[in-house]
Amino acid sequence: MTEPAVATAVGPVGVTAGPAGDVESSRGGAVPVEPLRVGIVGGGFMARVHAGAARSAGARVVALASSSAASAARAAASLGVDTAHETVDDLVTDPGIDVVHVCSPNASHASVALAALAAGKHVVCEKPLATSAAEAEALVEAARDGRLVGAVPFVYRYHPMVREARARVATGEVGRVLSVRGSYLQDWLLDSDDVDWRVDSAAGGPSRAFADIGSHLVDLLEFVLGDRLARLTSTTTTVHAQRGGSSVDTEDEAAVVFETARGAIGTLFVSQVAPGRKNRLLLDLSGTAESLEFSQEEPETLWVGRRSGTQLVARDAAVLTPDAARLCTVPAGHPMGYVDAFAGFVRDAHDAVRGATPEGLPTFADGLRAVRVTEAVLASAAARTWVDLP
Repeated sequence: MTEPAVATAVGPVGVTAGPAGDVESSRGGAVPVEPLRVGIVGGGFMARVHAGAARSAGARVVALASSSAASAARAAASLGVDTAHETVDDLVTDPGIDVVHVCSPNASHASVALAALAAGKHVVCEKPLATSAAEAEALVEAARDGRLVGAVPFVYRYHPMVREARARVATGEVGRVLSVRGSYLQDWLLDSDDVDWRVDSAAGGPSRAFADIGSHLVDLLEFVLGDRLARLTSTTTTVHAQRGGSSVDTEDEAAVVFETARGAIGTLFVSQVAPGRKNRLLLDLSGTAESLEFSQEEPETLWVGRRSGTQLVARDAAVLTPDAARLCTVPAGHPMGYVDAFAGFVRDAHDAVRGATPEGLPTFADGLRAVRVTEAVLASAAARTWVDLP
């Protein structure tokens, strides 16, 4: 029998890998072509999402660690993962893992991601990348110095109609952008007996609503506009002083007024106490020629408004721009949504591990940007003044 062809790959530092599946991880070193080996830190909802997306991207989810050996064993059994490590350190130093996906509580993101980078692993880290800009900066530097991929799942970038909106802005079809209105509304923390680890700043960080969902909104806005918030003023509210008998020191809602570097003005509003709103992310922008509106709960269409009329553009790869079309994994008329967007992000992140440069992949630098904006929102709300952004 003829021996099968052996697949090889070039790692981020230009080192040629050996047979696919047989290469051990090393700092910035070679990785197998297929499949990548993923280890997940965390055992909750996001761990399940990451596991599904990694498998959709062709990776093998080979190990999992969580807050305890027992919880890791339960999560691994539930997700069909063969190895449940007793500690996070055991996972990040496992030579049989190429990419670590960090899905643990916010306050642990920086330490876990830094340990994984130090062990020579590529990292996909949930947002917020860190709970302080200083920690996020350290992660950006560690990934750069190790020549490792660091990606943050700002997955709403991966809706095809978001890419279509971005292209219309970039090519000038919208004209000069004049104003932007963004909102992200949920209701899962509406009542005082709704509790979650994110409510506790010790686990979730100093910001809750804005760091958790406002970060998505800011990233999406800046990504579509190709522009950045230059200065902002904000206010925040905590609706319930106590939840489940414990004091609350994080915000339920945040309202922001901003100016961009190119002179557009706008507003952002985020809430986790908006009845009936399950996951309503909305971006609405007005230019001198067109207005655009994208709603994450209706991701298959993009509303385009002109003075002479309006149009609802449906997702159809045959008529979309190339960057939007490449993310259409099923034909028009077959709905795509959050799971597909997440899978698209993980495919790009894993392709970057193999040495590719996917368009629009959100990196640790984007995670750092979101942390800086979050800190500016909190600082402005506390001082009741305008804050400039770098």
